Amino acid sequence: MGISKHELHEEFPQFNQLIDQLRKDDPAFRERFAHYAKLDQEIEGLELRDSPIGDDSLHQLKQERLELKDDIYKELVRKSGSAG
Repeated sequence: MGISKHELHEEFPQFNQLIDQLRKDDPAFRERFAHYAKLDQEIEGLELRDSPIGDDSLHQLKQERLELKDDIYKELVRKSGSAG
């Protein structure tokens, strides 16, 4: 099984500058970003080590990451539109 990276800067390269700005200026965004990064690292670590975790538990972590990524994307789109 291939391990793919899901870092936000790689997922949304068109928003790299906005991501950096929001991490610096917006405490709520910074918290969501940190939570997403922690989830992503946890999932990647479990996959790399082939750790003993049930498929349902891994799926739940991936679902949480996906929902958080969707929320972050919507915020990035909204803020990029209002920034221009």
